[in-house]
Amino acid sequence: MSQTITDGHSVDTGTVLLGASAVTMRFGGLTAVNNVSLNVHSGEIVGLIGPNGAGKTTLFNCLTGLYRPTSGEVRFLGEVLPPKPRLVVRRGMARTFQNIRLFHNMTALENVMVGMYSRTQTNAIDAVFRLPRHRREELASTERAKELLDFVGLSKAADTLSRNLPYGDQRRLEIARALATEPKLLLLDEPTAGMNPQETRQAEELIFRIRDLGLAVLVIEHDMRFIFNLCDRVCCLVRGEVLIEGPGEVVQNDPRVIEAYIGSSETDDEPAVPAADEPEQKGEADA
Repeated sequence: MSQTITDGHSVDTGTVLLGASAVTMRFGGLTAVNNVSLNVHSGEIVGLIGPNGAGKTTLFNCLTGLYRPTSGEVRFLGEVLPPKPRLVVRRGMARTFQNIRLFHNMTALENVMVGMYSRTQTNAIDAVFRLPRHRREELASTERAKELLDFVGLSKAADTLSRNLPYGDQRRLEIARALATEPKLLLLDEPTAGMNPQETRQAEELIFRIRDLGLAVLVIEHDMRFIFNLCDRVCCLVRGEVLIEGPGEVVQNDPRVIEAYIGSSETDDEPAVPAADEPEQKGEADA
């Protein structure tokens, strides 16, 4: 079985898009990620959870070429990924960041158009002299950016400077910019951090619609209600190592996960990991 994704290619449903094998990341004497293996298949949403400092963002950085792992390897569609973010994007992976990284003096439309840079053929000479190829690509990029703004619910904000957008809209704009790179896999680092409950529900609906386009999604999040409602599988990291991976209901009720969040379950009456209908406070200072 196959499905068509945003760039027009077809990928078999269930194909392993991303494969991390025994990934380890050390900073001097500190091991931030230790022997982590993780697969993400096409058409699925995978969650990555863990206490503060568990190594989640460090693992994201290894998966997306920001860090070269000390050992282990990362493959995308069977090929080893180069440790260069721009080449990773061209292969078909895009990400957002824990701290919003928009171009604040550019409009929402311009921010999304920046995301298309890795897919264009225009060079400096084309741009300076506004040669036909540049004009064609600029027109196509503008139309596609408008489509993506409409997809994330920001069509009315196209001409608004990104710094003037509400916080939740800035988060959605980051996702639109990532989608502009035409990814097969989207990695989201705490997409609901700082959002109110209504914005969080909108983010959940948006991610489901992204999955319905045929993309796979790997998401870090501290909001347990959000993560267990959203994900097909959840992987819990503790001190840089995989504690458990599996369906949300299995991970949610595993006593080791509960202990990792609040300590020994013998001395605490309340569960550490909220049920899917209970909110959790968000925020992370990952190693």
